[in-house]
Amino acid sequence: MQTALNHMTVPNLGYLDFLDLAVKLGCVGVEVRNDIPRPLFDDLDPAEAGRIAQEKGLRLVGLSQVYPFNDWTPEREAAVKDLIATAKASGAETISLIPRNDGTALGNGERQANLRIALKGVLPLLRDAEIVALVEPLGFRRSSLRSKTELVETITSIGGQDQFKIVHDTFHHTLADGGPIYPEMTGIVHISAVNDPKLSLAQMEDEHRVLVDENDRLENVAQIADLLAAGYDGPISYECFSPKTHALDDPYTEIKRSFDFISSQLQAHAA
Repeated sequence: MQTALNHMTVPNLGYLDFLDLAVKLGCVGVEVRNDIPRPLFDDLDPAEAGRIAQEKGLRLVGLSQVYPFNDWTPEREAAVKDLIATAKASGAETISLIPRNDGTALGNGERQANLRIALKGVLPLLRDAEIVALVEPLGFRRSSLRSKTELVETITSIGGQDQFKIVHDTFHHTLADGGPIYPEMTGIVHISAVNDPKLSLAQMEDEHRVLVDENDRLENVAQIADLLAAGYDGPISYECFSPKTHALDDPYTEIKRSFDFISSQLQAHAA
């Protein structure tokens, strides 16, 4: 299991401390974000930020995000171009595209048309820059893109398989009622748990996403095992949104304990 760390899991850490934590955890790389309450790269020049990560032995596996990418406008196109430029400067391997998640544009037909228009708009930008975009279906009922199948079919229909990959997020996969997995089209796996026994699936929100332990209700281990068995060999990245996780006094110990738990369960699962 190649582990990675998303800055959303520890948003209170500065960029350099975030990198050091990932190194200490044995991660292959990190995902950095422009939507946490601190400047991207802590205002370091992107090229310098990328150089520092590389010197520490880390890949910048992802740079997030443009939202809502499937509401394709000149402003959205400019945002994608800017994120691509930052990714190229820093050496980030991918950019992240997030669909509209406000309960609008959900209709059958409208939803697929908006997705196709946006992907066709992004595709030449990615080809020119020789970079990959990760598109993340969100499992919330209010999301305009819940289905991996719908996404994969649209990507395939425009010949975008080399430039677009999907995010398999264990939280969103569960909220979207599961369904097929696409290991060959998956660019990264996001993991997090929900352990509150009182919540229904419909009540689960980002704020409930914590570290995986024996109380996990999302079947992270089973999802990871299925992906690995099907040939996925990319990063598995921790993305927790819960204020409880953000407030951990010792994130290293808690995240390491969780990674170790997942590894031991995967071994047991395979036995």
